[in-house]
Amino acid sequence: MEAASVIGPAWICGLALFAVLGDAFLPFLPSGTLVILAVLRTSQFNGAPVLLALGVALASFLGDLALLSLARKGAPMVHRRLAHRPKLAASVERVQAHLSGKTSRAAAAVVIIARFVPAGRTVLDLAVGHSPQHPRTFLRWSALAAVLWAAYIVTLGWLNSHWFNTAWLSFAVSCAAATAISSAVAQLIRRRRRLTIAA
Repeated sequence: MEAASVIGPAWICGLALFAVLGDAFLPFLPSGTLVILAVLRTSQFNGAPVLLALGVALASFLGDLALLSLARKGAPMVHRRLAHRPKLAASVERVQAHLSGKTSRAAAAVVIIARFVPAGRTVLDLAVGHSPQHPRTFLRWSALAAVLWAAYIVTLGWLNSHWFNTAWLSFAVSCAAATAISSAVAQLIRRRRRLTIAA
């Protein structure tokens, strides 16, 4: 096997893992898109999807852990971000209020669903980081959410790589499906919030 055939996919995988780690801080990073691209570029290697999913789950969890730690320590960067983005600050307060008094199962559902919503994990990490409660339970559910999201996004890319013979079509369909699912989840959350406010 030529070195170029390994270096190219390895570079894409590294970039995807970096994006997954960093999009806890910068939710505009196209982490899902890069993971799908990495899946398509490594589809010829045996066991690559499993290894990639494990790496994505670990990077996702470590990103949560890093942002949560900064928020709990009162890092100036976090305070500046909340001060200059009132919508983000309002979302953080709303999630904090939503998590308070929740049962363990309900809190787990919030953590897992947030992983599938654009910028959801950022808001959740900041909310838990500013909460007086110990984050031990949150970290357990965060690890589960990271595994579920990694399995979902890698499987999505893997399935489309086998359903379509054309790489660009597999990529386009995978990205469109991921965007549609995230948008649908976000829409359901907004609708439920509106119904709760109306009640």
